[in-house]
Amino acid sequence: MATDNTNQNEHGIANFAALKTAIANGEEQSIRSLLPDEPMQDLEKSYLIELAKLNNNHTIISLLEDIPVKK
Repeated sequence: MATDNTNQNEHGIANFAALKTAIANGEEQSIRSLLPDEPMQDLEKSYLIELAKLNNNHTIISLLEDIPVKK
């Protein structure tokens, strides 16, 4: 079972890295497809929003702000 968890973590890390790249490049469509279907950690969400604010893309900022946060 540890292998399954490792694969999930690697996929999550790869997805997060792809999401960061798409935000930095202003790729709204890619961001929509990469957004998680489940809640995200508050720290991760805050980081992505700050990254989006650097480009001042209000659509991307709004997409990220709509992500639910894990409690």
